[in-house]
Amino acid sequence: MGQIRLNGMEFYACHGCYHEEQVIGNRFVVDIVMDVDMGRASYSDDLCDALNYAEAYELVKQEMAIRSHLLEHVSARILDRLFEHFPRLDRAEVCVAKLNPPICGQVRSVNVSQQRSR
Repeated sequence: MGQIRLNGMEFYACHGCYHEEQVIGNRFVVDIVMDVDMGRASYSDDLCDALNYAEAYELVKQEMAIRSHLLEHVSARILDRLFEHFPRLDRAEVCVAKLNPPICGQVRSVNVSQQRSR
């Protein structure tokens, strides 16, 4: 068993409860951790035996393009897509961070993390 991590994926998206967030959008950073059996890939050196992290990035990108009110909803959809697409995925964790959230105060980011196991 091993982990594949995609750290610091940056997107501009329109997630949020306020009208302005749905129209203007904001910057987001997504991190994912995926636990997967790497036994075959470790010896075969063949992408067909591995979890293709370029495909994982594309799935995250597609989900980030769909407007949502809550980061909880976005992160759950990302987990759904990862488990649908990668049958050998054992466990995954997703963290979605909104940079400079619309809060009355100085806040660099707010994030939501969810994890799921098969």
